[in-house]
Amino acid sequence: QVHLVESGGGSVQAGGSLRLSCAVFGNSYISAYMGWFRQVPGKEREGVAAIDSDVRTSYADSAKGRFTISWDNVKTTLYLQMNSLKPEDTAMYYCAADSWATMANMLRPDEYTYWGQGTQVTVSS
Repeated sequence: QVHLVESGGGSVQAGGSLRLSCAVFGNSYISAYMGWFRQVPGKEREGVAAIDSDVRTSYADSAKGRFTISWDNVKTTLYLQMNSLKPEDTAMYYCAADSWATMANMLRPDEYTYWGQGTQVTVSS
């Protein structure tokens, strides 16, 4: 089992930055693949960024050049540094983990079994 706890969300003006954190508790092997996802009401959850235990990363086109995913093995915490935020980045952000995924599918929500409760990000224009 693994328990994920997100933090770091908030309200920011367009152009600003936020860093989301996802603390991982439990069996570390389950977090071999981890990702950040976001969802707005009425829309499907979408992948933003993902990372595997070999530190290979994958980003959605909307996140490339602005967001950076990273993993701190000592703190067992996943991060998402978000810069140059836009109003369309407004969403509930979730972290997710699983012991197995494929590189091609790392941004697919159905690849992940374990999910956090989410942290809200609101970007105003």
